[in-house]
This record gives sequence, C-alpha cells and structure tokens, in this order.
Amino acid sequence: MLSSSALLAVNPLDAGSLLGAFGALGIAVVLFAETGLLVGFFLPGDSLLFTAGLLCTTGAHSGPHLDLAQVLAAAAVGALAGAQTGYLIGRRGGPALLARSRNRHLHEGAVRAEELLTRYGHGKAVVLARFVPVVRTVLNPLAGALGVSVRTFTLWQVIGGLGWTFGLVLAGYALGSSVPNVDHYLLPIVAVVVALSLLPLLLELVRSRRQARAR
Repeated sequence: MLSSSALLAVNPLDAGSLLGAFGALGIAVVLFAETGLLVGFFLPGDSLLFTAGLLCTTGAHSGPHLDLAQVLAAAAVGALAGAQTGYLIGRRGGPALLARSRNRHLHEGAVRAEELLTRYGHGKAVVLARFVPVVRTVLNPLAGALGVSVRTFTLWQVIGGLGWTFGLVLAGYALGSSVPNVDHYLLPIVAVVVALSLLPLLLELVRSRRQARAR
C-alpha cells in the first residue's frame, strides 16, 4: 500500500509517475477514467500505454519493470470497460451531461466527436476516436446519447480499443527491446507517438475532402 505522502507525490499527468506508483493497476484505472468518465479527458492515455510497453523490457530503462501480459490485460480491461461505461452513461444522461460542463476543451472534443459520427458513420468513428485525445473521452457518451445501437457500438469499440491499447504497448515494448537506455529520449518519442496516433484521422480527412471535390 502507498502512504499518503507517496500518493500526494504522484503526478497524474506524468506516465512514468503513474506507472511507478501503481503499475499495471494504474493503467486500468487511468484508461477507464479517460474513456468512460468525462472528468478523465486530461489523462495521458497515449503516453501511458507507450511508456508501459517500454517498461516491460529488461535492461533498456531505469524505471520499474512491468510484466507485458499484465500490462496488455490491464490496458484492455480499462479501455473496453471505460468506453462501455461512457456509452451507458450517455444513453441514460443524454446531452445534458456535456451541457453541465464549462470546460472549453471538452466542448471542442464533443464537436469533433459529433463530426466524426456524422462524417464516417458509427463504426469507423468509434474506431478513429480511440486515437484522438479528448475525442475518445467524449465520443462514447455522445454515441449513447445519439442512440447508436449497443451491438454496433460494442463491436467497434472493442476493435478500436484493442487496436489502440495493444498497438501502443507493443510499439513501446519493441522500441525498448531494440534501443538501450531508450528512456533518455522518452519525451520526443512520446511526442512522435501522439502525432502518429492522429495520422489515421488526418488520412481520413484528406480522403473525404478529395471525394467531396470529386463530386
């Protein structure tokens, strides 16, 4: 158990701090909050997953060692349970949930999430949202509020959730296994990972604009 002073020293915005304090359990909790609760939109999902994968390697870093199987299981449980919870909250609470919040970033994310649902359809939007910070927080309750069917949402959120979590964890693990002391370059690497996570959405936007021009 962590002491109260240790808990106060944990930085919820720093992936290394969270993983050092809570390990694989922290991954499940953070991803559940980020994808299932509107208050978790600020949490570092992308960098947390990538860093966790890196910390599963042996001898390539100076941080705590994590077990790869535990990390993958915790990431999947947190992301899938969180998204389904957010969807159910949206079905019950409706758009009033977002209306109560005054956070600008949250409302911007809601606009982008609704654009995704309108532009790409329910299945593709649910998958793409996993790779976009804030949007992956807002889209789940928004899908519930807009009446997306349970079957459609569940199928695509599982596909997107496993692709997002396993992809980033295994990317971190692969890099940590091949580059000694890779944690010395962690900040620029994480920045690249976040940028790459936006690539599917950017490609879809470019393709959609080309199709619109062709019409």
